[in-house]
Amino acid sequence: MENTKSLEVLAAGPLTTVQDIGRYGFGKYGVPSSGALDTFSLRVANLLVGNPEGEAGLEITLTGLRAKALVDLCLAVTGGDLQPHCNDAPLSMWQSHVIRRGDVVHFKGPRQGCRAYLAIGGGIDVASFMGSKSTNLGSRFGGLQGRPLRKGDVLNATEPHEHLAKAGLALRPSVIPRYSEEWRLRVLFGPQHDEFNKKGRRRFLHCPFEVKTQSDRTGIRLSGPLIERKEGLPESIISEGVVSGTVQVPGDAQPIIILVETVTGGYRKIATVISADIPLLGQVKPGDQVMFQAVSLEKALEALERTEQIIGMLKG
Repeated sequence: MENTKSLEVLAAGPLTTVQDIGRYGFGKYGVPSSGALDTFSLRVANLLVGNPEGEAGLEITLTGLRAKALVDLCLAVTGGDLQPHCNDAPLSMWQSHVIRRGDVVHFKGPRQGCRAYLAIGGGIDVASFMGSKSTNLGSRFGGLQGRPLRKGDVLNATEPHEHLAKAGLALRPSVIPRYSEEWRLRVLFGPQHDEFNKKGRRRFLHCPFEVKTQSDRTGIRLSGPLIERKEGLPESIISEGVVSGTVQVPGDAQPIIILVETVTGGYRKIATVISADIPLLGQVKPGDQVMFQAVSLEKALEALERTEQIIGMLKG
């Protein structure tokens, strides 16, 4: 299959990386999954342009990306509304478009959410490392030379002309996620929730927390009431594996939501964000307010099934 130079980066913004749905099975070697923080949005973007749902796309944080089409392309933008434009015209999100050679796609800044996802028909042709094209910034591998995009980078796609007929596909408006600055995240308690005192568990569910600026792809740091452990327990525990969405409480009693660049943690975990809500974590930004809501395992599975049904609409 022919690889074609497809996009030239004119400006990369604060953080734009190549990400797919992540690399799994290597946590025992200390290798995190990486991948898109908002996998729902990336999967939808890929399906809209005729790619496999797990193909690599661009994760754009907040603003700044400017990229020129080097050939005619089928393109879709999903996720946070960073005000995408094609040349001078707004680019409708959650649907696929044809952009012509020489057109410039750019993002003016966040209106809702934090990260947008850009997929092009034919995917992003970079080498797979440990089964994934995702960029691991900490270890500097995957994606494009293990780093964020920068001015002058050229991205290839595989036979992009074959995807042009996909233009016009769209996700049904009623199922498009809505992002705000106040988040209610559903969680399952555990595994160490019983090691926090009653006041701490009550505060966790009934008090708002503010997202701190010291948040990144490793985790979301929260500021709010203290989530205190039971008296007499040590500050930390033996390190053990963690998954994305784990809510860890370190010695300062302020929660941290673990994201995709962490594999172990040595602090107690009071709860885990349910799978259906994990993509929302990619849209939470500093200054936002977060509250937690405990649900049953049955409700968590029902929510995940609804998410997969939405994805299934585009596969059918």
